[in-house]
Amino acid sequence: MLKGQAIWALGAMSGTSLDGVDAAMLHTDGERIFDFGTCGYRAYSAEERAVLRAALGRWPGPGLEAALGVVQDVHAELLAQFPNADLVGFHGQTLAHDPRGRGTHQLGDGAALAQALGKPVVWDFRSADVALGGEGAPLAPFFHWACARWIGAERPLCFLNLGGVGNLTWVNPAAAKPDSEGALLAFDTGPANAPINDLVADRLGLDCDRDGALARKGRVEEGALELFLAESFFRKMPPKSLDRDDFALMLDLVRELSDADAAATMTAMAAAAVMQGMEHCPSPPERLLVTGGGRHNPVMMRMLSAGLDCPVIPVEDVGLDGDMLEAQAFAYLAVRVARGLPTSAPSTTGVAAPVGGGQISRPT
Repeated sequence: MLKGQAIWALGAMSGTSLDGVDAAMLHTDGERIFDFGTCGYRAYSAEERAVLRAALGRWPGPGLEAALGVVQDVHAELLAQFPNADLVGFHGQTLAHDPRGRGTHQLGDGAALAQALGKPVVWDFRSADVALGGEGAPLAPFFHWACARWIGAERPLCFLNLGGVGNLTWVNPAAAKPDSEGALLAFDTGPANAPINDLVADRLGLDCDRDGALARKGRVEEGALELFLAESFFRKMPPKSLDRDDFALMLDLVRELSDADAAATMTAMAAAAVMQGMEHCPSPPERLLVTGGGRHNPVMMRMLSAGLDCPVIPVEDVGLDGDMLEAQAFAYLAVRVARGLPTSAPSTTGVAAPVGGGQISRPT
């Protein structure tokens, strides 16, 4: 479609932490990054977040009209502020993820969004991967490969996204393409911010443990941490992925603890899950670049630094934007879809062969 030329693509991401929608412009040909553009953010209101939270775990069918209205309206409002985008990558809102069962469900109507914005929209990024035996997640690794090359990395390194769920990408920047053998290994490490957000929302009416303030006051309950790490997920070889609520037992394990001890223990659980995941890396990374909301939690970052043998640094230290990396990733993937290039591979999702996901809707 694009014959290899670079365009300005706009990516949008609404993660499982349900904080809001990120949007970011990226100048790319779907292989190289040429420039990063303007960004935007639209937080969900408390009412909107409640509607989406009530829809979590739901599969396509009746009763989702209110949640769909929130997703569509908030995205249309935010993305309309980027009139110079040539193409839009629309992830939608993940409500349920069961790749070996019912599939994966990202709520959103890309065709309706294309009409509202008056420009082509790439959406439904995960279904094709799942249909071909993949996990459908994580999908950012191909973009992580491009980022590693953009920052001039020469040795293997890791990207860690601490969103609602944690996911890790080991990148060999010397690989010629992201779908080359040995270029990438990616998988979900375990729960990250989502259960901590749920804990403070249920107990204190807060949207997150901002700056780790609550966890900093608490003590880690080692028995609960050991029970958490005994879960079979951690013994499973990657690629592997999780639904937002797959580790609901976390809340049970800390139910009798004080607010501060519960937050400290759940933060330690998220960090320990990453440490377990790092053991799967094909070779030791020279550094771990952290993106997503979890990098703002100094308690989480200290735990990771104490438990790992490589430097643990936020992606801002290498000139990237950790708040917008996921949105930028879907701008990048949208261009790859438009060019007919793969968006996932056996080493990133376990799919049988490199596959390009996503469908393109154009305004009429």
